[in-house]
Amino acid sequence: MKLDLNKFLVKPGSKVNLKEHDTAYTAGLTKEEGKKELKKNTKELASMQELFWADDRYALLVVLQAPDAAGKDGAIRHVMSGLNPQGCRVYSYKTPSSKEWDHDYLWRHYRDLPERGMIGIFNRSHYENVLVTKVNPSFLLSEKLPDVNKPEDADEQFWNNRYNQINNFEKHIYQNGCRIIKIFLNLSKEEQKERLLDRLNEKEKNWKFSSDDLKARAQWDQYQEAYEEMMEKTSTEYAPWYIVPADKKFFARAAIGEIIVEHFKRLNLRYPLPESAEQLAKAKEILMSEK
Repeated sequence: MKLDLNKFLVKPGSKVNLKEHDTAYTAGLTKEEGKKELKKNTKELASMQELFWADDRYALLVVLQAPDAAGKDGAIRHVMSGLNPQGCRVYSYKTPSSKEWDHDYLWRHYRDLPERGMIGIFNRSHYENVLVTKVNPSFLLSEKLPDVNKPEDADEQFWNNRYNQINNFEKHIYQNGCRIIKIFLNLSKEEQKERLLDRLNEKEKNWKFSSDDLKARAQWDQYQEAYEEMMEKTSTEYAPWYIVPADKKFFARAAIGEIIVEHFKRLNLRYPLPESAEQLAKAKEILMSEK
């Protein structure tokens, strides 16, 4: 079954209202059908990865953003399960180190960009700088910005500048061969509650729980607004956002796989030209003549 990916695409310049997006949408797929779809996509991705590596003209960056417990880690584990690990790198971003604080907020992300032929996955990303800091502007003080001496200094113009900086960053890497797919896992507040309770009720999952999850949950509405504005201001032709329903993990994984496969297909990948027939024949002759 081919999914209508346009249903999830945030068109550049469009308004985003997350309440209008069904977090439990499955396109009519059952759990078993979703697993089959995922298996098909992982097989296709594995086959495309070798060609992607050989072509060596592009890099691929997959950005994952979501509320806590939306399934980012599981999506990475399942969707990328068939890939050669030598050609794929995953980066998870937490509170910056002192060295990272002494650079601009894009520095650590620029440092981790994938090389040509490689797939890079940002589990959370540079977008935390218009999400966590927007909902909690006091966090900006750690950045030691010359024009932000108190949280109120981060006005509307400040955030618009940040959106423009991110767009310029993504446009620059796109023009230099890095293709960008940005996925927002859209989880309902009710489903998040169930998943957080699972982490508390099941001993083997206790390690996944953090009290910070409850702090962010208490700011649910503010984060929803920040997600909406983030996608409105930064979904572009060269770096589009996709809003993927995340209440059903099997569907989210199948959809992510299909989005990545579709973007691979658009690249018109090709194997490099081999040496001339004469050179190949000569090499074969030399090898066959060895005793």
